[in-house]
Amino acid sequence: MSADVLPPLHDLLDTARVVALPLVTRFRGITVREALLLEGPEGWTEFAPFAEYDDEEASAWLAAAIDFGWRQAPPVLRDRIPVNATVPAVDADEVPAVLARFPGCRTAKVKVAAGDQVLAQDVARVRAVREALGPEGRVRLDANGGWNIDEAEHAIHALAEFDLEYVEQPCPSVDELAEIRRRTKYMGIPIAADESVRRADDPLAVAEAGAADLLVVKAAPLGGIRRALDVVGRAGLPVVVSSALDTSVGLAMGAHLAASVPRLDYDCGLGTASLLAADVTGHPLAPEQGSIPVRRVEADAALLERHAAEPDRTAWWIARLERCHALLAARAS
Repeated sequence: MSADVLPPLHDLLDTARVVALPLVTRFRGITVREALLLEGPEGWTEFAPFAEYDDEEASAWLAAAIDFGWRQAPPVLRDRIPVNATVPAVDADEVPAVLARFPGCRTAKVKVAAGDQVLAQDVARVRAVREALGPEGRVRLDANGGWNIDEAEHAIHALAEFDLEYVEQPCPSVDELAEIRRRTKYMGIPIAADESVRRADDPLAVAEAGAADLLVVKAAPLGGIRRALDVVGRAGLPVVVSSALDTSVGLAMGAHLAASVPRLDYDCGLGTASLLAADVTGHPLAPEQGSIPVRRVEADAALLERHAAEPDRTAWWIARLERCHALLAARAS
């Protein structure tokens, strides 16, 4: 981030608000999503790396927040983004209620390979999604790197009967992705890379290794819309634009990225406001008829107050903001 784009720390602290939003169901092992919101010259923006991420990784999320709040977004090519439903690692009988929160969505991303579950539970969940969507619906899986190569091969065989659109990050490393792609290529099920893009020192390595058929890209962890567009352009693979369980303010950043991608062949993972039991706006970016609009979101002062994080958590986030700002300033100097 260049020095002329990095605002002084006091500008960020002047508007910083930390919220704690309850989830409808447990997701990624949490029941409350915390986020720090900022208001820049271009509008509200969000800094919300997950709590376990270190400052080095989290600083990319701050760069993205500043880019969206302090710089005009790139021109958009579309005004609505088709989105998928997201089904957490719930029991099969809970699937219809989850899908009901995503009106009009004909694609569902189903979480699998949770550490506290077995493959039979994944099979039951995916079967319930396929039955709910019918034969015309699209079902994609997200393992979050939870399988080794042999486990992934076994699981993909067990789940292939449900006509999978693709399998996202079945294994953690680029080499493992390349191997599972080689082993399952005859099945015609594409392999997508997520963590191997957004959490990698080189987000292009997975494409250069031929380890994936498509990339899942997220604006925040890649350092902002412009940097994500650069990765998309250089990778030369189809992409799905996704979110990281953001508030509607953060989802607006993702929607602007999806609206700027030249080619968008897949429904995007930007409907996750439906997993929040509360939001920071009275007009959330929740799916309507299977898509969300491309627009900036204004945070509501009353909702920011109602869902304000506890003082100790607010202090934790402010200290994190200060450290990440220092890292960006050091790189710019």
